[in-house]
Amino acid sequence: MGVSGHLDRFVIDHLPPQDQRPDLIFDLPELEYPDQLNAGAELVERAIAAAGPDARALLQADAAWTWGQVDAASNRMARVLVEDMGLVPGARVLLHGPNCAWVTIAWFAILKAGGVVVATMPMLRAGELAVVCNKAQVSHALFDPALKAAVVEAQAEAPALTTLLDADALRSAADGKDAQFEAVATAAEDPALIAFTSGTTGQPKGCVHFHRDVLAMADTFARHIVQLGSNDVVVGTPPIAFTFGLGGLIVFPAAVGAATAFADRPGFDALAETIERHHATALFTAPTGYRALLKLAGQHDLSSLATCVSAGEALPAATSDAWREATGVRIIDGIGSTEMIHIFISARGDDIRPGATGKAVPGYEARIVDDVGNPLPRGRTGRLAVRGPTGCRYLDDPRQTAYVRDGWNLTGDVYRLDEDGYFWFVARADDMIVSSGYNIGAPEVENALLRHPAVAEAAVIGAPDEERGQIVKAFVVLNAGHDASDTLRTALQDHVKGAIAPYKYPRALDFVDALPKTQTGKLQRFRLKADA
Repeated sequence: MGVSGHLDRFVIDHLPPQDQRPDLIFDLPELEYPDQLNAGAELVERAIAAAGPDARALLQADAAWTWGQVDAASNRMARVLVEDMGLVPGARVLLHGPNCAWVTIAWFAILKAGGVVVATMPMLRAGELAVVCNKAQVSHALFDPALKAAVVEAQAEAPALTTLLDADALRSAADGKDAQFEAVATAAEDPALIAFTSGTTGQPKGCVHFHRDVLAMADTFARHIVQLGSNDVVVGTPPIAFTFGLGGLIVFPAAVGAATAFADRPGFDALAETIERHHATALFTAPTGYRALLKLAGQHDLSSLATCVSAGEALPAATSDAWREATGVRIIDGIGSTEMIHIFISARGDDIRPGATGKAVPGYEARIVDDVGNPLPRGRTGRLAVRGPTGCRYLDDPRQTAYVRDGWNLTGDVYRLDEDGYFWFVARADDMIVSSGYNIGAPEVENALLRHPAVAEAAVIGAPDEERGQIVKAFVVLNAGHDASDTLRTALQDHVKGAIAPYKYPRALDFVDALPKTQTGKLQRFRLKADA
């Protein structure tokens, strides 16, 4: 173990005890990290080594930065954090802003300065920010000026949050600083970030990841599955506060010296425009995003895309096939989790089987287990258990023992492993529907509904029923040109009966204008269940 560079040891002191932590595996040579490691400095060094200091790094509608400029700018920001804001290594820094260049540069700066990044999504309200700040005992905040009111209001409820600086003041202060900064000599096992879960079940958990964990997601999934190069231009929708976005938009491009292009406003129209303007080659978004872009494909040139990655929720085969037909690109699906930092099961190219998530990413092991953790044979349905170079470490949270058992990470997903070693998603463990003794996976019904031309989005839950225990209930958002009616409801029910086993069809089906989602695009089934 390296010598910790943290003077503020709050996070280290609130990690789970060793007997509750996952077993870690470092069986690839690229995962043999030195004891002393600063991920912020290492990633920028990798980018410059791969592409050169003059290679483009960050692209916006009105400005661009090279990797040499990112290095210098993040060094100046690190000086502001240490010299002007009094940051000590190990202190937590709230990073609150949209996906953009200054947030990216600040992320590198915080790590270089030895701080622990606590990135939050820009739509969080003051009360939600206060919960995060109190849980992580955040002392410093960097934020977009447009979001100042929420941060200041959160400060009133978070006593530890004492030092605030908006992005404009940060850039102004950084302009007067020297561009040289010696990154803090953190240990590979020093905490680098606390990623809060996105709240599909209501109460977020703080997931602590070390400096080596940040590099591990680049050296496993990105290196072996995504396979970006220095000439790639990456775009995407997941917030940088969400580890899917952190990997796809910051860590993976930096690891190979690629560039990231940021849209100038939210929305899929802006995303499509950004792809066309910057000739983006790699896209990271959720299945919802691919379905939205399919509607825009005829209005924008998306032909530059060569690599497309989906995560956040299971990718329906219908969406995968429709995207392949429209663009010629087969989407790389994957399952990851905030607890594991990024994707651990996936496939690329000819190894992709639409509907299947894939196989364990190099560096990881996965298996199917029963309710007490015993391995199940292939073909059986059970809980997904994973281990590798990363794993779950909740910050001071009793739910640690529910996620880690006997050294394995239990993701809360129900899966099936086929004879060829492919993992097939069945449902979230709490989304299995038991109707008249039959187990029904909500995603299977959703996928069947999505194959009907009238259906834009679908969500399925189990609704209480006195006779059957539960019935399958669907919520459907219609495509333009289709109107809700009893006739269409019956047609959709019959469609599902013809696509999958008839007992799985939705006995109740409501037409809705929109589905409840988190800010990362994940469906919030618990909100649908509350109204069922």
